[in-house]
Formats: sequence, structure tokens, C-alpha cells
Amino acid sequence: MKAIGYKIPSPICDRDSLIDIELPKPQPEGRDILVQVKAISVNPVDYKVRRSASPDAGSEWKVIGWDATGIVAEVGNEVTSFKVGDEVWYAGSVTRPGANAEFHLVDERIVGKKPSKLGWAEAAALPLTSLTAWEAFFDRLDVKKPVPGAAPAVLIIGGAGGVGSIAIQIARQFTDLTVIATASRPETREFVKSQGAHHVVDHSKPLASQIAALGIGAPAFVFSTTQTAQHVDDIVELIAPQGRFCLIDDPSGFDIMAFKRKAVSIHHELMFTRAIYGTPDMDEQERILNEISAAVDNGRIRTTATNNFGKINAANLKKAHEQLESGSTIGKVVLEGFA
Repeated sequence: MKAIGYKIPSPICDRDSLIDIELPKPQPEGRDILVQVKAISVNPVDYKVRRSASPDAGSEWKVIGWDATGIVAEVGNEVTSFKVGDEVWYAGSVTRPGANAEFHLVDERIVGKKPSKLGWAEAAALPLTSLTAWEAFFDRLDVKKPVPGAAPAVLIIGGAGGVGSIAIQIARQFTDLTVIATASRPETREFVKSQGAHHVVDHSKPLASQIAALGIGAPAFVFSTTQTAQHVDDIVELIAPQGRFCLIDDPSGFDIMAFKRKAVSIHHELMFTRAIYGTPDMDEQERILNEISAAVDNGRIRTTATNNFGKINAANLKKAHEQLESGSTIGKVVLEGFA
């Protein structure tokens, strides 16, 4: 089968950073399904792994990619949720080979039914980011539980990115929270508004004073998707006492003691955790993906795909990685089909 991989972690500008290769078609066992991949999207985890992780022991190639849509081609002998021919979407597991390949093995418990009203590429934009935002809101921040005295609001830092843009939609459709999102450029501000944010503030300027100027009170929740370290002092100032703060990026460090006076709880979200550790509630991701799928088909959630880079091959995937690493991407980058 066709795939895209690498042997040595490297910058995307290196000639061999991503290479078109041929690999044996894998065979499903147990609860794995074999998916014929139709489309993929690219996330920051892709370039972070490409720059740092070598092939697994005993493997010549490292194949990455953690967002896919496709058709079930074969099923393992313990599979109960899917059959051959089903259309599916998923983000997969960072501990296993990725979906930048014609055929891909994935555990059925982290797979959902693809929305019928989206094409392959449009749908591929959503699994990883939807799972991340959903888990952040409902598993980590517990937004259904009010914070006494706080404004029933969430500040989403990085509203125009892949996670931020779907987080705005999920917050609007599945909660009663006032949604404040950050964006700094005219085009990103417009995109954030189009996703449903009630208010947009500029993350290139101090956030606390802008939140105060809204006149709604101190927000109960803050969800930071990027550049957390730059905004910690503002978050400490603007968040309500006993508020809850969740981050998904990888700051080298920040002073958590600054949050102690307000008794703010700090949460990390990594949507791969359930799959990495095989948690007893691993199949919660199947449920979440199916709920998002239904919301898409009901017209409540829209795709966040903004750029289709064409066929799935090394050249186009390099361009996609370059785009994400530029830090200027709005929404999601997708690729569809193998030449």
C-alpha cells in the first residue's frame, strides 16, 4: 500500500522529512478495524512528532497522521460496532502508526460513524479537534457545574485555530456559556465571529483589561489552545475565584502558585490519553464522535476545513506541515485521496 513516512526526525525543509513509500497492507485482529483511508487532516501533533520521534523499534519507517475518514475494509474477530463498508472517522492513537497511508488499523472503541452530510475531506477536519474540545469542556473543565459568583462564560485563547474554532461551535451548541474567543488579525477575527463567538478579544494585547471592558464579569472558565505561557499573568487576573483553567499546548513551564490565591484548578487535556492507557472508558470517544456526527448532520456543527491541499502524497503533505508550522493557519488543512 502507499504511505508517507520518514526514517529520521528532521525539519520539514529537509528532502527526506516526508517520503512516498510502499508498505505491507496491515491485517486487523481483535478489536481493530482496517480502514481504507479517504482523507486526512493535519494537526500540530503531526509536526511535533515528525521533528522529534524516530521509528519504533524494529520498524524502518515512521508513519504519522492522526485525523482520518474512510471505509471499513476488514474487521478483527472481536469487533462489534462496525462492519465492512461502514463510513467512519477518527483521530487514532499517537502510540500506533498514523493514518498517512492507504490502509490503517485503529481500535473500534475510538472510532465514530462519519457524518453523512460532509464529504471525506470536510469530515476529516473534525475528529481530533472535536474530541479535544469536548473532553476539555465536559471531562476537564466540567462546564456544566457552575462556579459560584462567576460569569457563566468561557474564554477560548486561540479561537481561529483548529481546536479553537470547533471549541467555539461546541460551546455554543452544547452549553449556555457566553463564548469569548481571541484573535488578532482582521481575517481571524472574522473567522472567529463566523464560528459563533459572542465576543472577540485581541490576544496580542493584554487580555484582562479587555475582558473587564466587556462588562460581563470574571469568566468561570479559560480554555487555552496555544501560547499559554505568554498569557498566564492575564489568566490569573481575569479568571473568577474558584474558576477552572484547561490548556492543551506544551509550555516549558509557568508558576502554578500564582493561581493558588483564587483556588483555580488547572487541567491538562490530551485526547490521546484514553487510547494510550487503554482506559476503562476508552469507548467514550466513539460516543463523542457519534454525537458530533449527529450534530453535523443536524446542521448544528460545521466543518472547520479551510484549505484542501489535494492528493495525499509527500509533496502535498510537506506543504501542509509548512502551513501549520507557520503559525498562521485558520481552521484546518485537509488532503484527500491517493493518486
